[in-house]
Amino acid sequence: MFKFDEYSSIAQVAVRSAQNAFVSEAKLASQWQALRFHDKPDMASSLAEYEGFLALLECDVVIELPMADNLTIDSIYTRDSILVSPKGLILCNMGRASRTPEATENAKVYTQLGHQVAGQIVSPGTLEGGDFIWLDEHHAAVGLGPRTNEEGIRQLQDILGTEVELFVVKLPDPDHPDDVLHLMSIISPLDKDLALIYRPFMPQDFILWLQRQGIAFVDVPEEEYLPMGCNVLAMAPRSVLMLENLPGVKARLEAEGCTVATYMGLEISRKGEGGPTCLTRPLQRI
Repeated sequence: MFKFDEYSSIAQVAVRSAQNAFVSEAKLASQWQALRFHDKPDMASSLAEYEGFLALLECDVVIELPMADNLTIDSIYTRDSILVSPKGLILCNMGRASRTPEATENAKVYTQLGHQVAGQIVSPGTLEGGDFIWLDEHHAAVGLGPRTNEEGIRQLQDILGTEVELFVVKLPDPDHPDDVLHLMSIISPLDKDLALIYRPFMPQDFILWLQRQGIAFVDVPEEEYLPMGCNVLAMAPRSVLMLENLPGVKARLEAEGCTVATYMGLEISRKGEGGPTCLTRPLQRI
């Protein structure tokens, strides 16, 4: 029986490698500025970083998604295009229009592996996977912000059904309308009763709702938020993968009994604002 949360052991995960997403120096050079990367990733360094990242990923079944001509370098961030649910996959309609083809391309692979599709978010609705978290099979949260709109959330609730309580979190506006501020920019679940949060961006009603679900918090230090200190992937309960050079977050997680692995992510994560949760689409947790 598979679990619907963000912290149980990952049994199957989909990734798109730096090779298959970035493709070449020429593709990187033509797209990084328009997609608001902080700088152009270096191809050779990206490949090396990605191998290091994969070596730390605790999962027996890793699905490597192929390259496609209609995808951008953003496609390395595989979480965003598709959600998993007890009824099947939910294909997202991305808030960044250049990423729209990702859901269809990725779903081709998933359905060939036996995954069923429960539904699809269609225009004018928008929804991105980074704006959605499962707490358990009956409780989930979705961020309302620049990439996920009210119509997308309405369609999502229709697909999930009344058996899922979907808490809507109003996200703060990013500094630029094309920038990313997903729900998972401010919360990363670590276990059934623990989550890493960036408290200044957490609405009080969301904190209270999480506390009613029995969740306690680890706070990201202010100085480690912008370097992506809140983007932490739970590979199993309290077994996490995060970017290196975040000593405050690492120490606080270890104080709560977490086992922490770190990877170098200058090219594949920090330049594109996509940490370990963004680089992975867990399809099955057990």
